[in-house]
Amino acid sequence: MWIGGVLAVVMAAAAQGVAQQVTQAGPDPRVGLKPGATDAGFAARGMELVANVPKPPGFGDAIGTGGLAFANSDFTFKGNNLFIGNFAGFNFYDIEDPRKIKLRTSVPCPGGQGDLSVHGNLLFMSVEQGNGRVDCGSQGITTAAPNDPSPDRFRGVRIFDISDLSKPRQVAAVQTCRGSHTHTIVPNPKDRSMIYVYGSGTSGVRSDKELAGCSAGNPTDDPNTALFSIDVIAVPLKNPEQAKVVNRPRIFADTQTGAIAGLWPGGKHGDGTQTTSTTNQCHDITAYPELGLAAGACSGNGILLDISDPVNPKRLDQVTDINFAYWHSATFNNDGTKVIFTDEWGGGTNPRCRETDLPSWGADAIFEIRDKKMIFRGYYKLPAAQTETENCVAHNGSLVPVPGRDIKVQAWYQGGLSMFDFTDATRPVEIGFFDRGPIFADKLVIGGYWSTYWYNGYLYGSEMARGVDVFELKPTEWLSANEIAAAKLVQMNELNVQSQPKMGWPNVPVVARAYLDQLVRSKSLKPAQAAEFDAALTAVESASAGNRAAAVSALESALGPFEKPNNNVNPIDAARYRALVSTVRGYIGK
Repeated sequence: MWIGGVLAVVMAAAAQGVAQQVTQAGPDPRVGLKPGATDAGFAARGMELVANVPKPPGFGDAIGTGGLAFANSDFTFKGNNLFIGNFAGFNFYDIEDPRKIKLRTSVPCPGGQGDLSVHGNLLFMSVEQGNGRVDCGSQGITTAAPNDPSPDRFRGVRIFDISDLSKPRQVAAVQTCRGSHTHTIVPNPKDRSMIYVYGSGTSGVRSDKELAGCSAGNPTDDPNTALFSIDVIAVPLKNPEQAKVVNRPRIFADTQTGAIAGLWPGGKHGDGTQTTSTTNQCHDITAYPELGLAAGACSGNGILLDISDPVNPKRLDQVTDINFAYWHSATFNNDGTKVIFTDEWGGGTNPRCRETDLPSWGADAIFEIRDKKMIFRGYYKLPAAQTETENCVAHNGSLVPVPGRDIKVQAWYQGGLSMFDFTDATRPVEIGFFDRGPIFADKLVIGGYWSTYWYNGYLYGSEMARGVDVFELKPTEWLSANEIAAAKLVQMNELNVQSQPKMGWPNVPVVARAYLDQLVRSKSLKPAQAAEFDAALTAVESASAGNRAAAVSALESALGPFEKPNNNVNPIDAARYRALVSTVRGYIGK
């Protein structure tokens, strides 16, 4: 029943033309870039590459032929440090000066993509592949047959003490049946001494001879199967060595019958539709702890979860899409009224951004969240066609904290990074990009951006083959200097993108000017009106103590018309007017 309802919504929306990505006019400079591992041509708009640091010795080779065995993966931040995972281990970088980042520590520790998260002095690492060892050794696992059990094998979540950044020390290794492809940190609002980690395993189930209680049984026959669940790991912060799995919630169950395998069964949705994976796992879960919500990109479905009780997450809603092959990752907007899901069609190792590929396949799907239900609004896909030798599909990204707008910067592997505005979810539009030519012109070698995230004023890119890139935004007609300056006011001490923080802005003039720029850009406000208001705001900024009261009074008079804008103002601009008034009143203390 739920499948038919969601399909009807998505198909009707597509038929009515509701979801309409906006494309920029003119030739795209990303087309036809010169190939090269270290000297590729590049194109950029709205941003400048200010630093590139190649991978350190032991984590790749100079020409990018290491493939996935040495690929960079996801990364996380704490203070002036960037922690980046790699299929061969992980690296720490000092980013105190983002234009001159420096390698601080390298730790060989293979076992899969090695996604990382940080909480205080603890670093968490996902391990899924069978070559992972309990001791982090690089020699792999030796058994009589490839799948024989071994006491040395590790698949799950590692926990490191990073009190001394030069000497990370493994303090726990929590084994799980399917390993951990990704993980998500979820704080406990009722107990700050404990955090939880949601582990998402996507590979096969290991033998119960290697880890007791593991079963790959059919859910109709085996209610204890390790399929169709996630792992909830409890971590006592004062005693992380006691971390353990405390629940495997059945978040895919049929709410009426209780059947464990209650969501998308796998396969096509009809003629001309995508073949969508079976929902027996989550690839990635993004938590929004302040709202008590999480969005799960769970192979065949996108799901919305209530995580107010972190040990027992409850499914609130689920959606599917006739154009999605594999629900991969999720991002909320800042106020939690929208969520973007990505589709990793082709697994990230194939070219899926060619001119012949459908714009709704391997794309983002944007949903509005209303009354804890998800309503499809639009698609977004990288608008620049890529070549046959460039692996490309939607991958990881984060919000760029511009007040008054929903902006995401996103990795597209060798499609580069794309920054787009989805404030109007039915008309997303690209506003910036960076792209290099393919690693080789005549063969496909895995590379490109795994993740691109905003952190404390800069964009950072995890380039699978080429290292770490750092970008600074530049003003364009689509993003003003005031908006960039306002975004830079959002400073964080830690950032795990899959544990999404609520962002806010101070009541200062540059934030007000960001709203002014947006109202002028949307033609809701005439440039002359904005200039007049800006002059009144500037007068308050520059007023002496004796003249401030008069300047504030003049600014209040100028503010009056903004408090009651024209009734024809659209809801997006109406919200900007309200935010502008609130910001200015907060600034003048009234």
